[in-house]
This record gives sequence, C-alpha cells and structure tokens, in this order.
Amino acid sequence: MHKHDLVYLTEDASHDAAIEHINEEAFGPGRHTRAAARIREQGPHDLSLSFICADDGETIASVRMTPVMAGDVPGHLLGPLAVRPSHKNRGIGRELVRIAVEAAKRKGSEAVILVGDPPYYGPLGFEKVAYNALTFPGPVDPGRVLVVPLGEDVHGRLKGLIGWRK
Repeated sequence: MHKHDLVYLTEDASHDAAIEHINEEAFGPGRHTRAAARIREQGPHDLSLSFICADDGETIASVRMTPVMAGDVPGHLLGPLAVRPSHKNRGIGRELVRIAVEAAKRKGSEAVILVGDPPYYGPLGFEKVAYNALTFPGPVDPGRVLVVPLGEDVHGRLKGLIGWRK
C-alpha cells in the first residue's frame, strides 16, 4: 500500500456501519461501559469535526469529536480513535488526531480532551490534566486524562464535571 492511496474525509452518515465495525474490532464489547462512552451517550458527536480514513474506498479508520463542557471550558472529547488492524502502525491514527485537533481549533474549541495513553498522545500535543481535576460519569484513571489546551488558562479552568454540551 502506498501513502497516496489514503484519503481523509469528514465523517457522514454513510460511514456509520464501517465505524461501528472498526470500533468493535478495536475495543470489543466492553467499549460501551467506559466513562468516555457514557459522555458520548449524552448527545451526538460533531460530524463536522469527526473524520475517517479510506483506502481505495474502504473506511479503515475513524476519529470522533463530541462537544463537552469540562469544568467551565467548552471543548471537545476526542474518541474513539480506531484503525483497522491491517492498517496499524502507518501513522493513520496520528494524522486523524492532527486533523481533528486542527478542525476543533478552527471552530473555536478551547480544549481537546481524551482518556488515553500519554506516551502515544504526548507527542501529538496532549498534556496531562491535573490529577482528579475532572469528574467523569464513571470510573476513569486520572493519569490518562489528557488535553490539548487551545484557549486561555485551560488547565486552571479544567475543574469539575465533564459532560456533553449542545
């Protein structure tokens, strides 16, 4: 496969079945019980900030962004991010994250938040949120709550509940 075969597109409803399959493949049946998934159940993700990667017309990766209030910071929750096993370790996930963060910044988001692995997301601009600063609707490892601050004093304002926003 050549890098130029890959196309990054804004998600639309026609991608739903493929994205569901990719997420099931990546995270299994327990994916719906995670704290971040509980936020996503509160309201829809933002299609204009959610992206897929296609290889010869087949959807092989996706990232979604959900609008949230995190303390008093209007931001977006990034995830799930998933890549088909056949396409892993090619930089596709990193590129989807880069595209999504840039799109959120252009749309005026003050922060992109996620629950993930600091060694993977750190080089992509994510920083640890203060320990137990945000309260999720379910258990979460506070050492895995990360943010790309896009607004003023984001770290100082990330205190309290995180949940879906219109």
